[in-house]
Amino acid sequence: MIPEDGVPPAPTHVEGPALSTETAPSPAPSAVDATPLVTEARPLVSPLEVIAIGTIVCVDQITKFAVRSTIPLYAKHVIIPNLLDVTHVQNTGAAFGLLNAADFPYKSAVMIGIATLALVAISIYARQLGAHERLSRYGLALILGGAFGNLIDRAIAGYVVDFVDVYWGEAHFWAFNVADAAITIGAILVLLEMVGLGRRHASHPV
Repeated sequence: MIPEDGVPPAPTHVEGPALSTETAPSPAPSAVDATPLVTEARPLVSPLEVIAIGTIVCVDQITKFAVRSTIPLYAKHVIIPNLLDVTHVQNTGAAFGLLNAADFPYKSAVMIGIATLALVAISIYARQLGAHERLSRYGLALILGGAFGNLIDRAIAGYVVDFVDVYWGEAHFWAFNVADAAITIGAILVLLEMVGLGRRHASHPV
C-alpha cells in the first residue's frame, strides 16, 4: 500500500544478534605429562620368604648350640636304634661332610669365600624369579636360610657343627644339620619348579 504522499515507506530494520564470521579459537590441547612412569621395583624377597630365612637360621643356630652344650665331641645319643642318632661332629668342609677330610692352606677362608659367592649367586637368581614361581622362591628362601646358618658357623668357629646321624646297620649317611636339610629341601623345590610342577598354566581359549 502506497501512502498518499507517494513515497514508499522505508523498510523496517529488525535488530538481532550480530553474526560473526570469525571462527572461535579451538581450546588448547592439554599438556601431556612428560614425567616418565616409574615402575616400582619388585622386592628381592617377600615378607613370608624373610620369615622362612630367619626361622631356618634361628632353628639351625639353636640346635647347634644345644648340641655343643650337651653332647661331647664325637659322642652320640641313640634316638631310634639302628636308624637315627644325635651326635656331635665338626665339619670343616661343605654340606654333608664334603671335603671334610681334605686339608689345604687357608681352608676356612676358602670355604667362607665359596659360601659367600654362593649366597650372592643365589640372591641374583632369586631377583630374576617372578612372583608366580612360588616353588622356586620358597626353595631359594630355604637355601639362603641354610647357607646363612652354616656361614655363621664358619665365620665364628671355622667349622660347622653336624649332629644328625642317619644309618642302617653299618651304613651311615653323612652327618648333617638343620641348615643342610633346609638346603636339600630347597634344592628339591627348585628342581620341581624346573620340571613344571607348581607352574600356573594359562587356560586355553575356547
